[in-house]
Amino acid sequence: MLKESAGALVGGVTATALDTNTTAQRDLVIIIPVVLGVILFILMLLLRSVVAPVLLVLSVVLSYAAAMGVSALVFNNVLGFPGADATVPLFGFVFLVALGVDYNIFLMSRVREESLQHGTRPGILRGLGVTGGVITSAGVVLAATFAALGVIPIMFLVQLAFIVAFGVLLDTVLVRSLLVPALAYDIGPKIWWPGKPARPGVSSEVRGAADREVAVVPSGR
Repeated sequence: MLKESAGALVGGVTATALDTNTTAQRDLVIIIPVVLGVILFILMLLLRSVVAPVLLVLSVVLSYAAAMGVSALVFNNVLGFPGADATVPLFGFVFLVALGVDYNIFLMSRVREESLQHGTRPGILRGLGVTGGVITSAGVVLAATFAALGVIPIMFLVQLAFIVAFGVLLDTVLVRSLLVPALAYDIGPKIWWPGKPARPGVSSEVRGAADREVAVVPSGR
């Protein structure tokens, strides 16, 4: 690849690296907002809400940012890498967002189904109880699979393997199992705004009481 400046042509590894870095930075600025916008639109259609999809997209962004920050510390201070491939952040974003949204859809679609029958807050607890173990198990298996790429002596694959493996574990163990359900529980029925899932044949007063109760399983029964 050649660079032309003041009548001179510059080629080689340096020019190629410059073009790669420039292209990668431009792709990050363009692709990330587009992907997040499409995901937000799809989640709005699926959940028939605005607040819940915004919360889920923000949780995905937070998980990605945390994974990149921890990865940078490990690469620079623990593994001592001389640098990072310019395309690693973009590939890491694509993998983590795709996987995180899958877990989001799995969790919140079940929560919405339970909320239709039992109210929002009990529905969140029930949905988390049903899907939490499955999501965490899937995340551990997937993280181990990506971590296997770390044994390949190619810096790009090692960095991508660590980012995705750590990000998936962070997403399934903390974000999807604790942060998202806790925030949704605190927000309550407003999480479905502007929609309002209602239990068939149940008055708004009874539904409101159900939203405020905490699910307790009696012992010995």
